[in-house]
Amino acid sequence: MDTRFTQMLCVLSLVVTVQAFTQEGFKEVLLKQLGLSEVPKLHEGDLVDLVIPDHVKNKYISMLKRQRVKRRASPSLAGILRGIPGNTGEVLYSDTTMRQNLIFDMEGRIPKNSEVTMAELKLFKKPLDRANLPAKQSHRPVSNARVSVYWVQQQQDGTNRTSLIDSRLVPIRESGWKNFDVTQAVHYWLRNKRREPMFLEVWIEGERVGSHASEMAKAVRFTSQDPKDKALGKPELVLYTLDLENYGGPGDCREELMTGKSTCCRQKHYINFRELSWTQYWIIEPAGYQAYRCSGGCLQPPSPLWHFGYGERTCAVVESSPLPMIYLVKRGNRTEIEAAEFPNMVVEKCSCVTDG
Repeated sequence: MDTRFTQMLCVLSLVVTVQAFTQEGFKEVLLKQLGLSEVPKLHEGDLVDLVIPDHVKNKYISMLKRQRVKRRASPSLAGILRGIPGNTGEVLYSDTTMRQNLIFDMEGRIPKNSEVTMAELKLFKKPLDRANLPAKQSHRPVSNARVSVYWVQQQQDGTNRTSLIDSRLVPIRESGWKNFDVTQAVHYWLRNKRREPMFLEVWIEGERVGSHASEMAKAVRFTSQDPKDKALGKPELVLYTLDLENYGGPGDCREELMTGKSTCCRQKHYINFRELSWTQYWIIEPAGYQAYRCSGGCLQPPSPLWHFGYGERTCAVVESSPLPMIYLVKRGNRTEIEAAEFPNMVVEKCSCVTDG
């Protein structure tokens, strides 16, 4: 097949796939990727006692890190945020999980007309207290604990909903600073447009299933935001931003010029999975994402050229990237959890395309 024609088909399929971001169009794309004829009939009860297996969690985090914000230029440090005075960020214990709450005041911390390109959560792991280790038994050795960071969304009914942000294995016997990429959590907070602080939750679990691994994980301690915790190295949230005046993304729409819509550009278009009735139980992660869409007009060719096959020029998608997701699949009476990348879900570049 002619190479130029093949490229044209690829562009056309990309335009059809990514621009159809109506709710029905988006649903059609997802079902096609999964090979399903209809949305799985899932209910809130399917999420009761739901545990994301480690291999699924690791696969998702690995895919997510590949899709992190592209560093278009060297970002500048916007600030190092510490806990809010008066909020201790308590530590909660259960049989298999230790959870530590963190609270950061974000209001006024991000400069106007800037974009957060990177955010790091820095946690200081205290030296190991061997008194916290379980008695030695004939178990397979455990060297690590799994530490996961979740963004906590406080909903209107008073309940909380969490979204997995980063997860990694931390050596139990090592102390010092451990960094986690929480860029996505900051983007979620910005999307909510609330004046409340940002809430994060740190989960410490066994590196594998079993009571011994869970007991070993309980020996992992990070410094807390509690003023009574006199240990050095309080939790820190480090923000990096770009000044959009100097480093605005090529082809991105400037909000103040969108009323005229004179030039083809990439416009922000957020899809919130938590608000769509057909995705709120089906898609576990992410909570939503910035899909973008193409908007604006294009200069048209002189009318004589229309006789030679040149058609109307329209603003369309010419480059896209995949979106990693964790989702539920119903197979008979079983509900299974899977992770996969869905291609052509995020618009990366828009341009004027000529029909014909």
